[in-house]
Amino acid sequence: MSVQKMQLITLSGGNDLLHETAKKLYKFGYFQPENAGKHISSSLGFLPYADDNPYAQMLEKMHAQISESGQTVTYNPSAESYPLTDEETEELNVLYKKSEEISEKKKTLLSQKSACEEGIAKFLKFKELEVNLDDITALQYVTVRFGHMPKESAKRIPELFEKCPYFYFVPCSADKTDFWGVYFAPKNHIDEVDGIFATLLFEPFEVPSAAGTVQSVISELENSLGIIDGQLNEIKSENEKLWDNDAQFYDTVYSKIYFLNRIEELKAYSVHNGHFFMLVGWVPENQFSTAEELFSDSGVSLEKSDSDPEISPPPVKVKEHRGLLKFLVDPYKFYIDMYGTPSYKDIDVTAFVAVTYTVLFGIMFGDMGHGLVLSIAGYLMYKIKKMELGRILIPCGISSMVFGFIFGSVFGFEDLLDPVYKAIGLSGKPVSVMDSVNSVLLVTLVIGISLTTLSMLMNVYGCIKNKRFGEALFSNNGLTGIAVYLCGANLASRFMGGFSPVPSKLAFIIIGVGAVILLMKEILIGAVDRHKNFMPESMADYILQNFFELIEYILSYLSNTLSFLRIGAYVLVHAGMMLAVFALAGENRNAVILIFGNIFVIAVEGLLTAIQVLRLEFYEMFSRFYGGDGKPFTPFTDKQFTVGGNKNEKL
Repeated sequence: MSVQKMQLITLSGGNDLLHETAKKLYKFGYFQPENAGKHISSSLGFLPYADDNPYAQMLEKMHAQISESGQTVTYNPSAESYPLTDEETEELNVLYKKSEEISEKKKTLLSQKSACEEGIAKFLKFKELEVNLDDITALQYVTVRFGHMPKESAKRIPELFEKCPYFYFVPCSADKTDFWGVYFAPKNHIDEVDGIFATLLFEPFEVPSAAGTVQSVISELENSLGIIDGQLNEIKSENEKLWDNDAQFYDTVYSKIYFLNRIEELKAYSVHNGHFFMLVGWVPENQFSTAEELFSDSGVSLEKSDSDPEISPPPVKVKEHRGLLKFLVDPYKFYIDMYGTPSYKDIDVTAFVAVTYTVLFGIMFGDMGHGLVLSIAGYLMYKIKKMELGRILIPCGISSMVFGFIFGSVFGFEDLLDPVYKAIGLSGKPVSVMDSVNSVLLVTLVIGISLTTLSMLMNVYGCIKNKRFGEALFSNNGLTGIAVYLCGANLASRFMGGFSPVPSKLAFIIIGVGAVILLMKEILIGAVDRHKNFMPESMADYILQNFFELIEYILSYLSNTLSFLRIGAYVLVHAGMMLAVFALAGENRNAVILIFGNIFVIAVEGLLTAIQVLRLEFYEMFSRFYGGDGKPFTPFTDKQFTVGGNKNEKL
């Protein structure tokens, strides 16, 4: 993958040609419009396009009708793009009217259904009350209160009855915390009784007026609910019949409205002076000749324009690989997009991530059996659920299988591959993890130093590519930073008795000179790259500030390198977790424990490994050379999609 070169173009012509020009660009599919007002001065008499868009309101109304009806329509790019005919408009209005009538009926029935369900829920609380509700409401000298109170409060009723014998409480039902019931009291004592029940935290509960016993009322409501459900099903059938009778017509009308709305949106990017329009936008450089042919002999002038990156940075379109590289590299664009779209001048890092992420994941999760499971799971996730993460799991699983072979691990069995090693002439597994703890950790430090250096070299390449030579030479991630970092690693290696090709005195001299350069880097970079106002106002403040930044650079070199120890740690953790699983399985190797233990390790450690490798990519490598502040190339174009029902609009 690499970033495609983009070309800014300007189209101009008579105002009467703007609509047809927008249609051609939309169908062309490789044009990303820019606000022409940013590129063309208003002093030339050009004003923004300000015509009303009648199709926006029509599209919004149709979306509302589609959503309300629960139906679906499909936008078809091949539909006629001419305005709606009077017949189509009339038929659409008839649809709206019928659909609104059905919707009103449905709302009324749903309201009635809700009232029935609410009534049933309320009356169920008092189903043990075996008296007619209409008799209760007809009482002249007695007040009735329905409600509930905490179970603890209900225990105090006998005690309070002795003090005030003017009430009668009927418990009807109970839930986990409360008693539901009814109390009766003479009207001339109701205030006193209400006060007593208030101390019991009794909460009154309004019950709808009804005739008959509670049980008969519930039965009546349930019958009504059944009738309402039947009517709702009839309305649903009527609604589906309404939309299904002429589904093709609705698809065509929706396609026209959607298409014409998009054309008006595209025209809104233009400017005009009353007679002529101008439209500005980006096309991939390899599509420029096609765009020229599209507008040849059309009366519209198409010209290349120079762009100012400060006003309008070019959008980014990334080329896709083909064949095997498409399988191995393209899935990792998912991670790149998570971090940020590359800017037009950024290095495309997809291949870098594909290699480093896959290898590091395989090292940290090295097991042939687990890798096979991950690859199969990834394949199913992508094929069935269309999950982009599934495409990444396939090569990661393969990498785990490769390193699992090196570590001699198959579902945690450490001796299963011994016959294979002997067959190919080896005395045993290439790496025995638990017998090589120090070696594993040292190798991961070497990996960390190598990847950190490679990241800084990529930054140097990017700076040179974009002619930022001062930054390539003097920045903390430039050549100076590389020299300081490697000499520091050299001294650390010598201290531990390891490989150190650079003599200590020379390493100290390089670090000292590099530290001075890093202390003065803004001045040096500004002088070489010809920045404006690069000299500090106060040299003392500048040196003090940069001194602390220098300390931060050195600490970051150390912390970033040590962060790679997590690679070795996960190698050891994986082996340790499988040892724990086998210990739990016992000497007879209980199959159930082994199966569930492996499932647990694959799920938990696989997830943690994926996150930790991604962290290494983002924080220890990307941050040194990748900005990720670009804007993606999103051309005005059309493609088939479905709206309504349970599907979302896909543009």
